[in-house]
Amino acid sequence: MGKILQLALPIHMIKNTGINNFLQLDSSIPVIDVRTPAEFAQGHICRAHNIPLFSNEERVEVGTTYKQVGREEAILLGFDLTGSKWSGFIKQAIELAPDKKIALHCWRGGMRSGAMAWCLDLYGFEVYLLTGGYKHYRRRALDTFAEKFNIRILGGLTGSGKTKVLQQLKALGEQVIDLEGLAQHQGSAFGSMNVMEQPTQEQFENNLAAELRLLDPQRPVWIEDESIAIGKRFIPNALFHQMRDAPITVLKVSAESRVESLVTEYGALDKDFLKDCTQKIWKRLGPEQTKNAIIAIDEDRMADFICIVLVYYDKTYRNGLTKRDQAKIMEIDGGSADALANAHLIVAQQKELIRS
Repeated sequence: MGKILQLALPIHMIKNTGINNFLQLDSSIPVIDVRTPAEFAQGHICRAHNIPLFSNEERVEVGTTYKQVGREEAILLGFDLTGSKWSGFIKQAIELAPDKKIALHCWRGGMRSGAMAWCLDLYGFEVYLLTGGYKHYRRRALDTFAEKFNIRILGGLTGSGKTKVLQQLKALGEQVIDLEGLAQHQGSAFGSMNVMEQPTQEQFENNLAAELRLLDPQRPVWIEDESIAIGKRFIPNALFHQMRDAPITVLKVSAESRVESLVTEYGALDKDFLKDCTQKIWKRLGPEQTKNAIIAIDEDRMADFICIVLVYYDKTYRNGLTKRDQAKIMEIDGGSADALANAHLIVAQQKELIRS
């Protein structure tokens, strides 16, 4: 009878996994985050799925019991709250991992992830349990920004098409980090485009760290010239200092091409959105120019509106360039805003610099 029972039980397949090995797991293995929806929304591992052991309210209740009554009472309450949920947890896990290989974590590798690992192991899953939980993941993400990267900055006045050039550089095989894409903001007062919703600062950092970990640190990585703030999100200081110290290639594009490009990009946006954003920079534009810009929006004179605000943005950008090491500034005359052609010019310039 003992042998029969022993055969019926699953082989213990919970594998406690350190953060570096956890990050190197095959991408086909789903990552399960068992923290609450609120914790997950604040920040999570980029490819993780949320199967919360407790709701936001239940976690507060368990935590209060732990502090006021004790550990054992908190554990009993936790099982009372999750008693009817366990089959649902298993069904969700099967949908995500039909081959029964799964990785999971909670905040610091404690009771929540331990309970879920026990449940899935009992059902026959091969479970990779993150030692130290999400707390160790966050530490690893933040440490990433202090690592040294071979950064190359792509600069240029507003409307030069820098983002499109970065996309073409990536298509040509160059390493690229699109900070504005990760921050879901185009960097200016109008940068939300009235549609983009920025991630939390924590999630922005997680996503950025994940992108950086994919890079070959020996090869150049192209990043657009940015201030430390992109909308309401901030580039981590350690990385921003590297960016400010890196060589910069300034793309020069004709004023006519810049205005044409910006009219195409911003001209179809809601007028009230454009006027609200213009009002936010009135101290920099001045009252008269702000008034003229808003009139131009109302009268559908988008090129005039663009020209007015470019006076401010161009002045700001040129002032920023004066604060850089002038010996590290290179220029490329792109003429037009043809992103592919300008990407080829940049690649050719870098190859010439290497030869010289």
